[in-house]
Amino acid sequence: MSGLNKGVDKVEVSLKWDPSPAGAAAHDLDIVAAVYTADAPYGPPDHLVHFDSRSPDGTITLHRDSLTGQGLGYDEAMTFELTRMAPRYARVVVGVAIQQGGGRLTFGQVARTGVRVREGYTDLLVDDLASVADATAATVAEFVRDDTGEWAFRPFSHGFDTDPRDFGALMGAERS
Repeated sequence: MSGLNKGVDKVEVSLKWDPSPAGAAAHDLDIVAAVYTADAPYGPPDHLVHFDSRSPDGTITLHRDSLTGQGLGYDEAMTFELTRMAPRYARVVVGVAIQQGGGRLTFGQVARTGVRVREGYTDLLVDDLASVADATAATVAEFVRDDTGEWAFRPFSHGFDTDPRDFGALMGAERS
C-alpha cells in the first residue's frame, strides 16, 4: 500500500513464460484488462486494454509486450494508475490470454509461466498459473473501488477455454 493511502494506488502486472521449443510455433501470451463502470460492474466492459489498444484516459498502459517469451524474467508488463481513473469506473479485471495462432495451447503446455501483481516493491500476487493449467485464458486479479473511492486488490483466478477475442467479453462476468 502506498504512503498514507489505505487503498491500492499504482500497480504493475507482469507476465513471464519460456519460449516454445525449437521448431514449434512461438508461444504468445498477453495481459488483458477489462474496465467496468459503477452502474454495470459485471456487465460488458466499458473498454479493454491489451497489446493492440490502450486506455482512453491513459491510466492503463502496456509498456512491454513480448511475442515469444524470450528475455530474462518478466517479459510483458502493464501499469494501472487506479487513483487517476474517473469516479465512474468501479472495477478492473486483469487476465492473461494465450494467442492460439499455432493451434490450441493451454497454460500447462507453456513452460514456466508466471504472473506478478506488484505495488511499488510489494508483491500483491505471484502465481505460476498452475491452478488454470487446462485453460487457454484466465483472470488473475481484480481491483474494486469501494464507497469511499479507495481501490482494493483481490486475487481472482478463473480459467477459460476460449480465444483471446471472446475472452474480453467473458472475463468480468459474475460467477455463481
